Amino acid sequence: MALLYRAELRPSKLDLLTAWLPTRPWFAGTAGADVTRVAAYRFDDPAGEVGIETLLVRAGDGPILQVPLTYRGAPLAGADQWLVGTTEHSVLGPRWVYDACADPVYPPVLAAAVLAGAGQAEEYFEVDGRREVRPRNMTVTGGHAGAVEPPAVGAPREVVDGDPTLIRADHVELAVVRRPALGQPSSDACLTGTWPGQTTPLALAYAVPR
Repeated sequence: MALLYRAELRPSKLDLLTAWLPTRPWFAGTAGADVTRVAAYRFDDPAGEVGIETLLVRAGDGPILQVPLTYRGAPLAGADQWLVGTTEHSVLGPRWVYDACADPVYPPVLAAAVLAGAGQAEEYFEVDGRREVRPRNMTVTGGHAGAVEPPAVGAPREVVDGDPTLIRADHVELAVVRRPALGQPSSDACLTGTWPGQTTPLALAYAVPR
């Protein structure tokens, strides 16, 4: 479960993405245009230390872009090239925001979703000592590739930043679809999603045959 805070971020996530997205090779849209949020989903960090959120956004009138992010309370060593930016969280303090594809916490949870059907995190606030669940604004469905458990996946050995973005880790290669659309690969080893206005499931990520 993902604990959320009724907090203010300065700059906001969307402000960070407005500056960062046009620097990516897979960017499509209007550079400099405000980035708007379409939907989002989260995964749990088993250690409970890192926030893992995937945003679906668009820049101006461009297509929907998928942007997995991680939120950390301290810089991630050796990951400067994957830093989206820093922000001040009114409850948690400084936060370092990274492209999740290069963050070691992300490949294991993505592999669990793609290969073994692990679900998205339930999001909640704590209100007067009780949990208040936030309704989901999109639904993701994981694959079932026949394995009881996904293979052990460690930190990414290589990240190829394109569309799809390829995450090469021990025992598995994962592809993150940056511009979800009809016609993307779909298989038993695939994560799909639906959201308001998109009732046909679209592939969000999949395992690359090796």
